[in-house]
Formats: sequence, structure tokens, C-alpha cells
Amino acid sequence: MSELDHPTSGTGFSAVRDGRVLRVTITNPRRKNAVDYDTMAALGDTFLAAADDTSVRAIVLTGEGGDFCTGADLSAAAGEAQRGITPEMTMDVANRMVTSIVQAPVPVVARIRGAAAGVGVALALAADLTYAADDSYLLLAFINIGLMPDGGAAALVAAAAGRPLAAEMALLGERLPATEAARRGLLTAALPVDELDARVEAVAAKLAAGPRRALELTKRALNQVALTSLDTALAAEKSGQTELLRSPDFAEGAAAMLQKRKAVFD
Repeated sequence: MSELDHPTSGTGFSAVRDGRVLRVTITNPRRKNAVDYDTMAALGDTFLAAADDTSVRAIVLTGEGGDFCTGADLSAAAGEAQRGITPEMTMDVANRMVTSIVQAPVPVVARIRGAAAGVGVALALAADLTYAADDSYLLLAFINIGLMPDGGAAALVAAAAGRPLAAEMALLGERLPATEAARRGLLTAALPVDELDARVEAVAAKLAAGPRRALELTKRALNQVALTSLDTALAAEKSGQTELLRSPDFAEGAAAMLQKRKAVFD
């Protein structure tokens, strides 16, 4: 097992080659694996770099510790603004991170523990195969802080399970248990915690032994049929979210989240 020879590895995540499998792990457990601007940019670079390494057959994406990814790291927002990072720039790197998973030439397997929230839902659902512990959950919490879903999350939910579930998750901002998410077609499977790793490893091993070009063309065909609305959704989300990120409602929502209180919107 060796570190991936890639200049962005180590920015809030690790990328390690294990034979024909690339293992990508978000490494911010103190913030429940929330991702900041630099981490999103580096993750996008890493997935796109897989196209240049013909020995890679599969990518496994997970989070360190007890959670997968809880979305954007709001605690980093002030520092990012001081660096001149605009809402438009943030949306661009978030969208690129998600599309890099969709466009990666090999299958991406997501392993979900604990929370997959915010853009973490988009990361989970952009993967080709998504396995979750049965005590984990998905949460599009954007509405709770005055925002809208981004990273193509609404389109990814709708593509897998239809508009009614996408609307319920996006408009109500409530947790969806992994068992229910699997039952409604959002996840490949929800498994007992003690069976999750074995399933993910078995799937990764099978993919690693597969024919790379056939895997690539099969993935491309599936996504061309299933994700026809993703680019449209990403464009609409960028337009809407950049407005909302500058709004008083988001200022109140972000403050409430960081202060661990309920937001009060005018």
C-alpha cells in the first residue's frame, strides 16, 4: 500500500493506492468530516487524476471515524472569505468535486458510516455503488440554514428515487435513515455495521479484477442515461446558492448552527 503520487493528497483527505484500488478518505473527524474549499478542490483533482492511471480499477470513498461527510465546513467560511474566496468559487469547486466522481473512468464505491449530510449526500450518491451501515443516515439540511441543495444532490436523489423523495428531503431537511434510503432506491444496500467493510472490500476486489475499458464504458453509458439532468441542476444550484450564500437568512442559519441553536428566520 502506498501514498498516491499526487500533489494535492493530504489536504483534508488521504488518497492511498492499494493494488488496483485507490482509497480516498476524508480526514476531518473533529468536524465530522466536513469539507472546506481546499479539500473540495483537492478531491476533485484526485478523482480526475484517476483517468491518467490505467492501473486503477476502482476507487473507494469514505470518511475517517464515525461519519462519512457532513457537508461544507462552515467554521472555515470566515477564513476563506478573507482569502478572497467568493460564493461563486465555492460553488464551482463543489460542483467540480461531484462531477469528477461521475466522470471518473472507473467505478467509485462509497462506504457510509454515520452522517452523510449536505454536499456529503451528493458525494455519496455520485458514487456508482453506495453501501451504508444500517444505523447511518442521509440529510439534506440546507433548508435549515437558509440554503438550497447543491452538488447536484436534488438531481441525484430524483434520478435514483424520484421527485417526491427529492422534494421531501430538500424542503423538509429531515434525516432519512439508511434502511429507508436503501428501500427507496437511493443506496445500493444498507448493511449491519459489522458486515459493511466486508461487503465494500468484496466489491472493490471484484472491480479491481475487472476489465478497465469495459468498466469505463459501462459506467459512462449508465450515467448518460440516468443523470441527464445533472448539468442543468448544477447550473441552477450555482445561480441560486450564490444568491442565498449572501442572504440574511444564511447569515442567521450559519450562526445558529455554529452556536448550536435553532435558526429564527424573518
